[in-house]
Amino acid sequence: MNYDALETSRAQRTLTGSARLLLALHLDGPLFVGLCLVGAVGTIVMFSASGQSLGHLEAQLLRFALGLIAMIALAQVPPRMIRTATPWAYLLGLVLLLLVAATGDIAMGAQRWLDLGFIRFQPSEMMKLAVPLACAWYLHERPLPPSPLSLLILTLGIGVPTLLIAEQPDLGTSLLVASSGAMVLLLAGLQMRYIASMFALLVPTAIVAWQFFLHDYQKQRVLTFLDPQSDPLGAGYHIIQSQIAIGSGGVFGKGYLNGSQAQLEFLPERSTNFIFAVIGEEWGLMGLVTVIALYMFVIGRALYLSATAQDTFARLAAGSLSLTFCVYVFVNTGMVTGLLPVVGVPLPFVSYGGTAMVTLMAGFGILMSLCAKRRLVRR
Repeated sequence: MNYDALETSRAQRTLTGSARLLLALHLDGPLFVGLCLVGAVGTIVMFSASGQSLGHLEAQLLRFALGLIAMIALAQVPPRMIRTATPWAYLLGLVLLLLVAATGDIAMGAQRWLDLGFIRFQPSEMMKLAVPLACAWYLHERPLPPSPLSLLILTLGIGVPTLLIAEQPDLGTSLLVASSGAMVLLLAGLQMRYIASMFALLVPTAIVAWQFFLHDYQKQRVLTFLDPQSDPLGAGYHIIQSQIAIGSGGVFGKGYLNGSQAQLEFLPERSTNFIFAVIGEEWGLMGLVTVIALYMFVIGRALYLSATAQDTFARLAAGSLSLTFCVYVFVNTGMVTGLLPVVGVPLPFVSYGGTAMVTLMAGFGILMSLCAKRRLVRR
C-alpha cells in the first residue's frame, strides 16, 4: 500500500476548497497570498503616485493579472521539463541580446528593445531568469562546492550577458543579472578564498570600469550619490526630493493622496523608480515598515520552499530566484533613501511597468513548480 499517497489523500480531504485548488495548481498558499498583498498595495499606491490616473491603474491591474497567469502557467510545468529547457532558453537569450546590439530599437538614448513586429520587449528581462537557471543546470550533476574550472565556466556564462546588457546601456539590469548568477555560486557553497578574492578585485575592477566603460551620466550618478548637494537642481534633484518626501511623512504620513511632493509633482519618476518615496510621504514610517515586512514575508517563504526542494537544480534555482527578488527590494529602497546610487531598478509589484512585473511573477511560478512535488509528498 502506498502510505504517502494515502496520507496525502486524507490531508486533501481536510483542506478547504481554495486550499485544494491551490494544491491542485501546484501553488503555495502563503506565498501566493503574500504576492497578492504586495500587488494590492502596489495598486493602491499607483493610483496616488500616477496623479489619480485611472489609465495607469487599469494598466497596473492588467499587468499584474498577466503576471499571475504566467506564474500559474509555469507552476504547472514539470521540474524536469524546466531543467531540460534551461540551456536552450539561455542560448536563445544570448542570441536575442546580440540582435538587440545589432538591430535593437533605440529609445531615450538606450538600445534595449527588440521589435519583432507583433511584440516589442526587452530580452534582458529574460536573462534575469535564464542566467540563474543555467548556472543551477550546469551545477546539477557536478560536485559541490564548484571546482575552479566550473567557476571559470560559470563566470563566463554570467559575464557575457552581463556585459551585453551593460553595453545597451542598462547598468541596473546588468547588475541584477550578475547578482542572480552570483547567488547560485554562493548557494553552491563557494569557498571563502574565492569570495575574498572577488572582494579584493572590486577596487581595481571599479577603477577600470570608471575609466573605460561607464558613460558620463553613470559617473554623474555615482558622484551625486556621494554628494547630492553638489548639483541640487540637476543630477542631485531626484534623490534630494525623494529624501524630502520620506522625511516629511514622519511616523504616520500625511495621508493617502495628500503627499505634497508627489501630488504637486516635485518628486520625479514617482510612479516608477521612486514610488517608495510616495509610500513614505503618504503612509509614513509605519507604511514603509509594513511594505518591507510584506516583502520579507515573501522572501522568507520563498527561501523556505527552496530549502525543501528535492534536488540540486531545484534548490539552487529556487534559492537564487528568491535572493534575486531580495536584491530588487534592497537596491530600490537603498536608491530611493540615498544609501545607494540611482539605478533603474523598480520596486517589485509596486512600480509602474509591465515587463519586470511579468518576469518576476514568472520567476515565482518556476519556483513553485520546482518545489511543488516536495510539498505534495510532505502533506
